[in-house]
Amino acid sequence: MKHTGLRQPFLLSALCAAMLMPSAAAWAVTDQEILDDVKTTDQVVTNGLGLQGQRYSPLSILNSDNVKDLRPVWTLSFGGEKQRGQQAQPLIKDGVMYVTASYSRVFAVDARTGKELWQYDARLPDDIRPCCDVINRGVALYGDLVIFGTLDAKLVALNKDTGKVVWRKSVADHRAGYSITAAPLVVGGKLITGVSGGEFGVVGKIEAYDPKNGELLWTRPTVEGHMGYVYKDGKKIENGISGGEAGKTWPGDLWKTGGAAPWLGGYYDPETNLLLFGTGNPAPWNSHLRPGDNLYSSSRLALNPDDGSIQWHFQTTPHDGWDFDGVNELVSFNYQEGGKTIKAAATADRNGFFYVLDRTNGKFIRGFPFVDTITWAKGLDQNGRPIYIDDNRPGSPAAAEKGKSVFAAPAFLGAKNWMPMAYSQDTGLFYVPSNEWGMDIWNEDIAYKKGAAYLGAGFTIKPLNEDYIGVLRAIDPKTGKEVWRQKNYAPLWGGVLTTKGNLVFTGNPEGFLQAFNAKTGEKVWEFQTGSGVLGSPVTWEMDGEQYVSVLSGWGGAVPLWGGEVAKRVKNFNQGGMLWTFKLPKDLVAKR
Repeated sequence: MKHTGLRQPFLLSALCAAMLMPSAAAWAVTDQEILDDVKTTDQVVTNGLGLQGQRYSPLSILNSDNVKDLRPVWTLSFGGEKQRGQQAQPLIKDGVMYVTASYSRVFAVDARTGKELWQYDARLPDDIRPCCDVINRGVALYGDLVIFGTLDAKLVALNKDTGKVVWRKSVADHRAGYSITAAPLVVGGKLITGVSGGEFGVVGKIEAYDPKNGELLWTRPTVEGHMGYVYKDGKKIENGISGGEAGKTWPGDLWKTGGAAPWLGGYYDPETNLLLFGTGNPAPWNSHLRPGDNLYSSSRLALNPDDGSIQWHFQTTPHDGWDFDGVNELVSFNYQEGGKTIKAAATADRNGFFYVLDRTNGKFIRGFPFVDTITWAKGLDQNGRPIYIDDNRPGSPAAAEKGKSVFAAPAFLGAKNWMPMAYSQDTGLFYVPSNEWGMDIWNEDIAYKKGAAYLGAGFTIKPLNEDYIGVLRAIDPKTGKEVWRQKNYAPLWGGVLTTKGNLVFTGNPEGFLQAFNAKTGEKVWEFQTGSGVLGSPVTWEMDGEQYVSVLSGWGGAVPLWGGEVAKRVKNFNQGGMLWTFKLPKDLVAKR
């Protein structure tokens, strides 16, 4: 059952649809189910296994003692020639799995057998402008809809039984460089999305839509100086300028093409009723063209989900000159200190520092390096602002040195990039997929042209070690201590899952899905999937058995932008597979 965005819907009776889809009548994702996903074990209905993004499962049927018996039960090929990077996290509801694949495709799959139930292919235009491969990171589920974003910057809502388009909404002009790669978020009956496109001088924005019909509810630009709006009864109502006014931290008119795209999407904290989003690089990369902090680029933002107003911000790299972004996920967690519960949020930034913030107000609690080499800053001050090493900012093309090249670490692909970390409620540790690399970087003159790359910089990425680039780290957010590490020859580029069974799952570009002891870091299981694992693993319980699923398919930014690092991965095969594993009941019963 396959159709594209421009074909006429195929004829399928409700009876036939119900026969094809397991438990179709029971299906409807509610706001309460979304809120409860953090503790639910028989389904996964949010990106992040809960709105807070901890990627922690309370399941312990599968554990560090019996994981050696975990075995594949089915696999599904995404087929065709569209075998590029596969970075999605699957969602599971009532025995059906929903997952996106490269080139803006969606699949519905019988979670028991791996049988494809339907497939939707977005009919993408020829002139899409994704910076970093044709990836997609997943769907949102709400009511009887499966909703996702496309590389030509559209939101598409599909009927969960048939894959038929219910509504389609253009979010921005793809010809200007906009796209959508992140999974949308549903909070309180609102569909929340960010946009991609910072390398093209777009203006980043976060928006809320009515998930039932695609009507715009509010919009909040993430570059200082642009007006936010709410929409009521068909009327567009001004809701304040981001930052209060234009030009405070941007020179001239550069705020009009400022980037700061929230391309990774966001999470939500029910305890504070705040959306937590990160924003990308300022445009252009050449920082000498835009003196100032360039708000709200390379920042974390907390927004009111009702109207999109910014409640607080924290900028990790003011006046970013290395494309460090600030888009990495901000994960909510609580910890005890001095007899008090601290409502915190943590992020592992591309710039090499790990930050712990007070999520009620955005105040800096602590920060520390989480990679071995940082050359662009000496450290962080008492407010969390970086203490720059001025000589390690790439030079101005207008100066006597004519855009002097510098060697900077981490490289612009980051100490940690998009790949989500996980937080264990049992160990109190974050499990962070990181990379040890640096870059030669220099600045060049550039002028904005709609739809053209807007960098003003050149670069070459280099490994820092002969025997490894990737490092999976277990980090204590209360002390900054690295509890254990596992090295990997190629860069790590996939998400992490942790469970109450004392397990940490992640994959590597060499093709292995791996499991580690959450307390010690010992590798306790691995399986070769046939292509690099870039997806985010999930686990759930069905028919009394614990399952694990992950996407396999090499691609993404590393082979496209990787410089000398690309040599390490040049022989890795592309792919497009969905793998599912389980621990059978009879093996659990014998123990």
